[in-house]
Amino acid sequence: MDKNTIFEKIKEGVYKLLLLDLFQGLRLTLKQLFKCSITVQYPEESTPKSQRFRGLHALQCYPHGEERCIACKLCEAVCPALAITIGSQLIETDQIRRAKKFEIDLSKCIYCGLCQEVCPVDAIEETLVSNYHFEDRGSQVLTKGTLLKNCIYGGECGSRPTKRPAFSRVTGIDPLI
Repeated sequence: MDKNTIFEKIKEGVYKLLLLDLFQGLRLTLKQLFKCSITVQYPEESTPKSQRFRGLHALQCYPHGEERCIACKLCEAVCPALAITIGSQLIETDQIRRAKKFEIDLSKCIYCGLCQEVCPVDAIEETLVSNYHFEDRGSQVLTKGTLLKNCIYGGECGSRPTKRPAFSRVTGIDPLI
């Protein structure tokens, strides 16, 4: 017999006799047993969310109440899941195009954030709201009215800091006014 095989058989026998594998597993269990618990009592407590978290959609308004969306349909074009539908109309008095119909089907949405990135006027945002549900199939399509209710300036769901600059470098004016 080879010397290496004899040593390996002796080593295997010692491991089996002294139950070293069992004690290695128990050591790991005991180490985890005395660590601090991370259980969260969900309805009363919530875990912290990342600033990159993408939740419920919202259409943004200016502080004086005018909606930001100019119906350019870039978000509709860039959406990989085809979850956004926009219908536009031209307002005669101001010669501004606005969204007449703005719908997001959350059953199709993959929360990729491309609609938020492509918007030239920062009209659409994915908020930090993650606690929402739908009673029936039709309510998972968010209409323009529902999206405007989620507006950050309304104060209902805005805990995310704005990522926009204080003024526009091109025009030199505040984009939020």
